[in-house]
Amino acid sequence: MSPSTPFSISGRPIGPGHPCYIIAELSANHGGQYTIAADTLRAMKTAGADAVKVQTYTADTLTLACDQPPFQIKGGTLWDGRTLHDLYREAAMPWDWQPRLQQLARELGLDFFSSPFDATAVDFLEGLNVPAHKIASFELIDHPLLRKIASTRKPIILSTGMASQADIQESLDVLHASNSGPVALLKCTSGYPALPEEMNLRTIPDMAVRFSTPVGLSDHTDGHLVAVAAVAQGACIIEKHFILSRDLGGPDSAFSMEPPSFKAMTEAIRLTEKALGTIRYEPSADEKRSSLFRRSLFVVKDVKAGERLTAENMRCIRPSDGLHPRHLTELLGARATRDIERGTPLRWELVAHQPTSTTR
Repeated sequence: MSPSTPFSISGRPIGPGHPCYIIAELSANHGGQYTIAADTLRAMKTAGADAVKVQTYTADTLTLACDQPPFQIKGGTLWDGRTLHDLYREAAMPWDWQPRLQQLARELGLDFFSSPFDATAVDFLEGLNVPAHKIASFELIDHPLLRKIASTRKPIILSTGMASQADIQESLDVLHASNSGPVALLKCTSGYPALPEEMNLRTIPDMAVRFSTPVGLSDHTDGHLVAVAAVAQGACIIEKHFILSRDLGGPDSAFSMEPPSFKAMTEAIRLTEKALGTIRYEPSADEKRSSLFRRSLFVVKDVKAGERLTAENMRCIRPSDGLHPRHLTELLGARATRDIERGTPLRWELVAHQPTSTTR
């Protein structure tokens, strides 16, 4: 599809001018128990999420059960000392949970979709008729997977962690050449947790222009301030990992949000959207009421008929009942047509000299 094709999920438009679409990522935060996963979805809804996203893979489709050095995690991550297969085996969600979670999400009013990590996962999710597909940052360079997902013609959300501008463009070219559905991009920093100073949120509006797509943020920083700042930069999708309690532990717990924090984020995002408003230079309704207390020209000492107005008997003060302050200079030296009491707002009929303009 054309990059300009409107982006929507389940009939909800997503992009500039529409409310931010907030995704709660379940990821590995199910603790291997279906009841925890289900309770987490209920908490997501209460906290203000629009969608729940899961991950569809097995450890064997992602990597090998191998303890050779390339498969051992190192480099200062949360998971150093483990093998990739061991980590993914712990984090994976059983596929037979997903139809039940999808039904629960439907009952709760949440969109439900997933990140597939291989062709069999795409086929499985298509069997569930999910409304969209998410491509994880690490899979952005997996062109065969991109082509498989493109073939569904479903909306695609593509995370861009670790990607250069050329990487992003190449992946978009692959998707568009495969006649994919519409694509939205997520600015992402693939640190777990990510540091605020490495987020570079000013990239978001540049991405929107450069790639002609809606752009959001996949956020792994602690707290919600970075997500709110991203919305102020134009992000139209926010994705955050969600956990019932960090005390549950698990591979993703350190950078996942608990329900109260997630709710604070959604409330802050909605308030930010209201504050962003539209481009407007005219006064608001409240400002119109406040404008009554603007300055205007008043007589501040009693003036007799025929007496001249001076800087001593005429001043620019609050409120706004008198002539506009722009007329102060031209009124200096004008004669009063009648006695004027101190505290009287000036009107043209009170002075002998009247200019051709009668603008207040």
